[in-house]
Amino acid sequence: TILGETHEEEDEILPRKDYESLDYDRCINDPYLEVLESMDNKKAQRYEAVKWVMVFAIGVCTGLVGLFVDFFVRLFTQLKFRVVQSSVEECTEKGCLALSLLELLGFNLTFVFLASLLVLIQPVAAGSGIPEIKCYLNGVKVPGVVRLRTVVCKALGVLFSVAGGLFVGKEGPMIHSGAVVGAGLPQFQSISLRKIQFNFPYFRSDRDKRDFVSAGAAAGVAAAFGAPIGGTLFSLEEGSSFWNQGLTWKVLFCSMAATFTLNFFRSGIQFGSWGSFQLPGLLNFGEFKCSESDKKCHLWTAVDLGFFILMGIVGGLLGATFNCLNKRLAKYRMRNVHPKPKLVRVLESLLVSLTTTVIVFIASMVLGECRQISSTSHSGNDTLSLQGTSEDVNSSIKTFFCPNETYNDMATLFFNPQESAILQLFHQDGTFSPVTLSLFFLLYFLLSCWTYGISVPSGLFVPSLLCGAAFGRLVANLLKSYIGLDHIYSGTFALIGAAAFLGGVVRMTISLTVILIESTNEITYGLPIMITLMVAKWTGDFFNKGIYDIHVNLRGVPLLEWETEVEMDKLRASDIMEPNLTYVYPHTRIQSLVSILRTTVHHAFPVVTENRGNEREFMKGNQLISNNIKFKKSSILTRAGEQRKRSQSMKSYPSSELRNMCDEHITTEEPPEKEDLLQQMLERRYTPYPNLYPDQSPSEEWTMEERFRPLTFHGLILRSQLVTLLVRGVCYSESQSSASQPRLSHAEMLEDYPRYPDIHDLDLTLLNPRMIVDVTPYMNPSPFAVSPNTHVSQVFNLFRTMGLRHLPVVNAVGEIVGIITRHNLTHEFLQARLRQHYQTI
Repeated sequence: TILGETHEEEDEILPRKDYESLDYDRCINDPYLEVLESMDNKKAQRYEAVKWVMVFAIGVCTGLVGLFVDFFVRLFTQLKFRVVQSSVEECTEKGCLALSLLELLGFNLTFVFLASLLVLIQPVAAGSGIPEIKCYLNGVKVPGVVRLRTVVCKALGVLFSVAGGLFVGKEGPMIHSGAVVGAGLPQFQSISLRKIQFNFPYFRSDRDKRDFVSAGAAAGVAAAFGAPIGGTLFSLEEGSSFWNQGLTWKVLFCSMAATFTLNFFRSGIQFGSWGSFQLPGLLNFGEFKCSESDKKCHLWTAVDLGFFILMGIVGGLLGATFNCLNKRLAKYRMRNVHPKPKLVRVLESLLVSLTTTVIVFIASMVLGECRQISSTSHSGNDTLSLQGTSEDVNSSIKTFFCPNETYNDMATLFFNPQESAILQLFHQDGTFSPVTLSLFFLLYFLLSCWTYGISVPSGLFVPSLLCGAAFGRLVANLLKSYIGLDHIYSGTFALIGAAAFLGGVVRMTISLTVILIESTNEITYGLPIMITLMVAKWTGDFFNKGIYDIHVNLRGVPLLEWETEVEMDKLRASDIMEPNLTYVYPHTRIQSLVSILRTTVHHAFPVVTENRGNEREFMKGNQLISNNIKFKKSSILTRAGEQRKRSQSMKSYPSSELRNMCDEHITTEEPPEKEDLLQQMLERRYTPYPNLYPDQSPSEEWTMEERFRPLTFHGLILRSQLVTLLVRGVCYSESQSSASQPRLSHAEMLEDYPRYPDIHDLDLTLLNPRMIVDVTPYMNPSPFAVSPNTHVSQVFNLFRTMGLRHLPVVNAVGEIVGIITRHNLTHEFLQARLRQHYQTI
């Protein structure tokens, strides 16, 4: 991108990084448009059918990735718990519990070490991946975020992280994995597998890849939660910045394919009944229903809504606290861990694993309560009710460190897979005491906050749900014990607590509501979940941003919000644009192009011609200046011809009023001659701002030469296009006409997509520096542009809704006076310019 000034927030520790932008706007050389224009109806329908096939394939592959992760997580976790459980039962009698702890440490440290090594291979595989995918769909190119190596390290790393006992989930990495599948599968090529290539020229643009990434991210959500509609809404609300109606059906279809692919294989493997579709997602909340023997029980009542609102407020406060602590930890890691050798990151992960394992083991042994197992339902909180609960929930209770006929309530939560612990909190009645729930919530809150951000693949959905479920279950126990509300169903309060805490952390509303409803299969929970999430979001937003937005800001990514603040309309495009331009001429020497490309980091250049009075003298004997002036002259004459045609067409307009005005205009002002047009353009003194706005002045930082440099704007050309032209030798000599220059097709221009050659790797010995390149056939002659006096809100809406990468600022006489990129529209940059505006008032 063409970069402007960078500004840091007061609490930022790193400057904003120079991320590339993606080409989401419609440019010339767009392969999609060219293919459609050259097709008849049948071929166009076939092309659209291929997109549907690709979307289905993305969903199926994402479901298979989820199946792979789930299968090995269950295998490793069951193996670890089986060994540890037998060791604990044996050592409880012999007094060798230290040996059991060492065995558990051996499993966990080995798994976490493997996960950390995979992140060393591909650093972008760390974390949940949702911030990176959000940036990608917003239009920012994060290096390596959608590579094949990333999805391999992500899928393998997250199964080792979860099996290693860290307080992380696999749902967030599933979203990232689905997005990588969506980006890579339709390309039929990979950098990691260079020998495997197919001649598949379609979908080779950033805009098409963005649509497939949106579908893949939605498929990841659908596979994780068994929520295809929620996945579609997640991609719309939290992921994609640019959306169209045709994409909605494709994303939903992809989500359905992922959900039922995973459901088909999991049901067949686990139950042996292929085609029964009993397990829709990796995380299923089970069936919520009251016990048949309890006539007073209701899932929820109108009175409970008041408690749900209070829980939403508390969940927002807890989520804001979680985000604040995690932000401080992330800053500490940036200062003290990341600058050091990579081995330090591995040691940090091992330290977190060691601490987590020791705390879990000691808490289960010391803080857990041994409670009586009962096969009948009891009204108190001291026994475990088995009536009306599923077999899976009952079989997951743990008797660690407890005598016969009793179970350990703390170990039941800690020594189970996280999904089983969530089911325990949702569906067991009278299982956990308030003290156990309070201690479990506190430990899980602190350890999961410390864990999120270390160098392992880690999700945040399941830990947040588990923390919130413990909080909600604690509220239900207190209301039953101290207020006497016997009608309360504890599972409902656990679900609302999970929604409140998760909403306070991630700050999602619509998509999270649908995800939770689809996961519970209970539509009656729609209203309380929606109210709770809205209250939690409003409460949390009062203090800070969501966890994903915080990590995006810490990485210095120029992410664009949904809209600007109202006070930003005090600024104009001229206040935020970058006035110091690096430009090229329609006909430019190779020597100049190489110099420009090697001395700048810009990713697009305006194509301009200068309006100087002495150009006629330069024109004598100079073929290069002659070509540029001819191009300028032809452009002017073309516009003049279009104006005359428009005037002629207006004469035949049925309105007599318009016809009279047109006739009067023609009689009073004769069209000038061709040479007069050129003479006026060459001799007229242009200024960056026309006399229509005498009160507007250029930027104070401009020099006098820049202030009065008249540059007629003709179009934009990308760095990748210029490098491709140089690599392929597209040029002509001074003694030849520009018509002799070779022409490249769209397929040839995009042959190196998505990684074009670098100008610094170009062999200059193969290029004649005196040769000339005609860039006019390859530039975009009609990009979106704005006036210098356009309000910032209009600029922002145009830039964001159209998916632009560069926005030229052109005055009333067709001269470019600046350019706007996403760096000029970030919140920090606009705030800085607004402060400057107030200081000059």
